Parts: sequence; C-alpha cells; structure tokens
Amino acid sequence: MSIDLGLPHVGHSGIAGVPELPDDADRQTKRDFTSDQEVRWCPGCGDYAILAAVQGFLPELGLKRENITFISGIGCSSRFPYYLNTYGMHSIHGRAPAIATGLATSRPDLSVWVVTGDGDALSIGGNHLIHAMRRNVNMTILLFNNRIYGLTKGQYSPTSAPGTVTKSSPYGSVDSVFNPVSLALGAEASFVARTMDSDRKHLTAVLKAAAEHRGTALVEIYQNCPIFNDGAFELIKDVDQQQARLVHLKHGEAVTTGNDDAQQVLVRNETGGVSFVPAGEADASRVVTHDVTLDDPSQAFAISRLDGPDMTHVPMGVFRAVERPSYDDLVRSQVLAAVQNAGGPASDDDVSALLRGKDTWQVG
Repeated sequence: MSIDLGLPHVGHSGIAGVPELPDDADRQTKRDFTSDQEVRWCPGCGDYAILAAVQGFLPELGLKRENITFISGIGCSSRFPYYLNTYGMHSIHGRAPAIATGLATSRPDLSVWVVTGDGDALSIGGNHLIHAMRRNVNMTILLFNNRIYGLTKGQYSPTSAPGTVTKSSPYGSVDSVFNPVSLALGAEASFVARTMDSDRKHLTAVLKAAAEHRGTALVEIYQNCPIFNDGAFELIKDVDQQQARLVHLKHGEAVTTGNDDAQQVLVRNETGGVSFVPAGEADASRVVTHDVTLDDPSQAFAISRLDGPDMTHVPMGVFRAVERPSYDDLVRSQVLAAVQNAGGPASDDDVSALLRGKDTWQVG
C-alpha cells in the first residue's frame, strides 16, 4: 500500500535524460542495489531503516545502476555509498553538494544523490548546501537529522535542542537551532520535504516524489541515534502521541491535525502567521489550504515554523514542489550555444588566442 501525497505533476522528471533499462531487461530488485560490504552502524541506528528503504526503492526508478551516483560527506550517514551497488563517492566534510554540483553539471546521464547529516550539511557544509539549493542543481539531497554529532561521539549539532547536554556543551547548548526545512525554503529550494526513518511507507513515497523532481530536492529525514541522542523523536513515534502531534501535509487540502473528536485546523491569524484552532471554531476564510506549487514560499515557511523543540505540532510531507530551470541545464545550454556560435568545438588555436587575448596582464 502506497501513500498518496496529493502532489500535482510538477515540471520534468529529475531523471529525464538518464538512460533507462531496456524493456526486455530483467526486473531489478533490492538485492541488485545491495553491495557486498558489511553494514557498520550501531545496533538500532535509524540509518538501517533508511538504507533498506532506499535499496528497496531504487529499482522503481527503472535506471541502470551505473547511471545512479551517491555522493556523501563525513559522518555516520555518509557511509551510505559503501552499502549501495551503484557508483558513489565518500567525499570530504560538508562538501558533498559542491562535488555533486560538478558531477550533475558535467554528466546529464546520471541520477545524482547526496547523503548527508545535520552536522555535515548544516555546520561546516552550510554554505555549500545553501548555494546548491539556490542554484537549483539537479540532485536529490537526503539530510539525516538525528540532532547530534554521532561519528565524533556525541557533540551538539546545529539542530540540537537548546539545553542539550553533550561532551561539547556540558552545561547545556545555548545555540539557536537550525530548522532544515525553513532553511531550505529560505534558500528558495524548489522541492522541500520531511519524513521519518521509522515510517517506511511515507519515506518511500517522499523519496519517489523527490526523485521525480527536476532541480534540487531536499528531504529532511528524522533519524534516531540510539547511542548519543536516543529517543529524540520519541514523542512523534509514539502511537498514542502521533495523531495529536503529526501534521500530515497533503497538497490541495486544509492543514489539520488530531482525530475527528479533537481535530484542529490551521488558520491565518491577525499577525500574519498561522496557528491551529479547533475545527469548529475556524473562520473558513482564514483556513490554510496547502499548496506546494506556490511561487512565493512564505506560506510553506510559515507551516515549517510550527515545528519546535517541544514537538507540539510537527509537519510531515512535501512543503514545496515548484518548477524552475535547473542550474546544470542552464550551464549546458550556454556551452552548447557557445560551441554553435563558434562553429564547432574549440581548437588549439582558439585556446591559444584566449590565453594571449586582451584579458591578460604582465607582472614585473
């Protein structure tokens, strides 16, 4: 049983131009995308569930394994490329989006994925992440958020809750917290979503929507670290708490939470923000209808701000999915136009003329 996210068809597929398997090819399975490497994460780590979901989902893309590439940075999540039977690179701290940008721009025949964590992506790699989203490079970024540094043994991260006591904050963290979804929307990312490691159906549905998007797709995945931050998302994983706390976003429908007896609906308030009120008290003219296709990301941003350290209301699903030109498509168009205007590929004489042209200077 699949989950309907209610998404409209937006733009061209993110995997357009990537060679598909021939019609007579054997159907691929999870086994085809599982490498022979021993998976090394701590027992109970949420990364296992995400890995299983990705390995099970990749056959649905219908692509050759050699046309799929996973780039990672540094951290527990960044071991991902070892465990997938595709091409990949375990790169350097925070720089996976930069490396993936070069790959996506130079190789339109590849489906490019980035796997990163909250420390890798939002601390040392923050600038690279922001600019990849701003440029709208054709890649899918999976950001595993466990709200802690796991690989380096439990320091607080940019998403750790205020007051979190760790080895690097023995009296409690005093940092302001990054909301990855808000950050992505502020950077004008064209596709932004959130899901959770333990919800296999929802995770798979979001991955499918992200893969089909052309441009940068940022998927934040809540992921439990059982060693250094166990139970960080327990409130929204508890069956008795989920219904009241989780806000399942569905395009074209009112944003609601709770059950039929205690349902709340999201409304615009007088200050320009949004808040939940009992369904029976809601002014119909103020009710917020979720629309992932809005060019202005301010409504999606307001919804993302419902989330807080207390997890009273946690939006889940796709926040934004809009169509705009991707960076790599635009760069390739420029190169093609330059070649055509020059009458063909550059020759040695063209390069020599460029090096000895007017835009040179002498030193000394």
